[in-house]
Amino acid sequence: MPRSKAMLLALESCQGEQLAARELADIAAGDPFLCLRVLREAENRRAQRLGHETTTPLAAVMQLGTDTFRRLLLNSQETDESEIGLARCEASAYLARHLALRWGSARADISPDEVAMAALLSELGELLLWLFARELPEAAQAALHSGRASRSAQAQLDTCGFRFKDLTLKCATIWHLPSLLTQLIRGVDNPRSNLSRLCVDTARHLASGGPDDPALPSDIAEAKHIIPSASLEWLAEQLPGLDEAQVATIALKASDLLDPTHH
Repeated sequence: MPRSKAMLLALESCQGEQLAARELADIAAGDPFLCLRVLREAENRRAQRLGHETTTPLAAVMQLGTDTFRRLLLNSQETDESEIGLARCEASAYLARHLALRWGSARADISPDEVAMAALLSELGELLLWLFARELPEAAQAALHSGRASRSAQAQLDTCGFRFKDLTLKCATIWHLPSLLTQLIRGVDNPRSNLSRLCVDTARHLASGGPDDPALPSDIAEAKHIIPSASLEWLAEQLPGLDEAQVATIALKASDLLDPTHH
């Protein structure tokens, strides 16, 4: 995304020196296209040296070295942010990462960054389609909005013959992305995979329907199952852009779903 180069140059100008690995990793972690490029490059190098899988943005930057990362970023072709569908899908992926970091911290996850990276890359298939075959996601959206399909995955199957998530997984296989990240994206039934998938779904609901999206209370109820120690109010508070009343409403509806008899 164009903002990543702008951010790098602005921060370097402000600090008067090149950025440290952690700062570079933060830039990569907020951009699914850049994250993918860095990850692929890091994994190629790792395969030659046989180290541990690269499963976080910081590990990828350390694998490459800061100079190589910087060159890779500045020499990368930029995406067209004016494409509304692409911008919306990318914003949803970014939001999924934000939720994974917030909710993952409450789960005391061994590495929230891994779950967040999987959430960020989960929309990869659709992002690539917006870049190279936009008529496909446009057709799926039209089917969804017209009511011919009630769910995104069904709309994709009906109009394109495949789910966009399957394209993400196919790309992950072809590009030899780390098996842990692929498992988290696929949604193998364990708490970390379920959390990653839930963050992607919740981000999509929030991006498409806003705070009033009817699916959000069930998302928060499911989050409570995965993170029993967190309150419904706290889980809802992690959704960006909500006021106190909206948080309270979503938490109350989630509570009704979990226990219809509680009042």
